[in-house]
Amino acid sequence: TTGRILSQYNVGAQTRRTENVRWLEEDVLEIHPADAEMRGIRNGDWVSIRSRIGEITLRADISERVAVGVVYTTFHHPMTGTNVVTTELSDWATECPEYKVTAVEISPANHRSAWQEKFISRRDQQIDLLPVE
Repeated sequence: TTGRILSQYNVGAQTRRTENVRWLEEDVLEIHPADAEMRGIRNGDWVSIRSRIGEITLRADISERVAVGVVYTTFHHPMTGTNVVTTELSDWATECPEYKVTAVEISPANHRSAWQEKFISRRDQQIDLLPVE
């Protein structure tokens, strides 16, 4: 499932430019201790989040705030690419995307996903093109 935290708003286009960023430097994946133990994941480890649509990599935050079998992340940092793993499906009545019901597989990882590496490369190219004031 996805959601927000108090110090950030949506993708953080405004709030990541404030001191609020010190409370959340990166999006993390909250995972229940039982699920983490079953997969050999320790707090702070890189984990792969893979759905039938795509894959991203985040650091694990082992927490009892989520139920067994459920994982949670925010979508405040563009490099995270949370929408890379969500489906194109939407609620039949409201047309709201079904961000909260995407089935994912969680496993240990030792590198960023291909999408995230491409994002970093393109971001760095843009930075090189912009004049520094």
